[in-house]
Amino acid sequence: MTISAESHASSTPRTPLAWVAAGFGSGWLPKAPGTWGSLFSLLPAWLLIEFFGVTALLVATVVVTWLGCAVCARLLPQMSGDHDPGWIVIDEWAGQWLAMVLLADWLPDGLWLALVAFVAFRLFDIVKPWPISAIERLGPDWWSIMADDLAAGLLGALLVMALLVGGGAFFGG
Repeated sequence: MTISAESHASSTPRTPLAWVAAGFGSGWLPKAPGTWGSLFSLLPAWLLIEFFGVTALLVATVVVTWLGCAVCARLLPQMSGDHDPGWIVIDEWAGQWLAMVLLADWLPDGLWLALVAFVAFRLFDIVKPWPISAIERLGPDWWSIMADDLAAGLLGALLVMALLVGGGAFFGG
């Protein structure tokens, strides 16, 4: 029996740990929780860059990654067999933020950076090409949940960089 992210989220206890794991509640929205989590992460990322710089977003990415690992390590043993519940989207926050950090020097700040990083990250997070598909099964569940999204953020950013470099070369830039 498959349990949808929506029905599973409704049966998830609304504890502070679950709220953090759910991307501060964004993973409990109906339909496509990973996309919601990624979208909701954009505003705090932009605010961090705008007011404190890219370094602050890098530090926040490390903190959210650590927090996600710690929260997942506590929550997952309580869950019956679901190694990567859809409502857990703190990993989307970490991967999305990593893509933004890596692209910050390549793209203008603001909406353009957020949009390109969002599309690149979601593409790799949804499609999960190798090595992301292998990383998704690497190590304990609390780590693999976070690691595959960090890999998606990294590969999404690298793809955008390659397109920018290639496009510049193609157009004589």
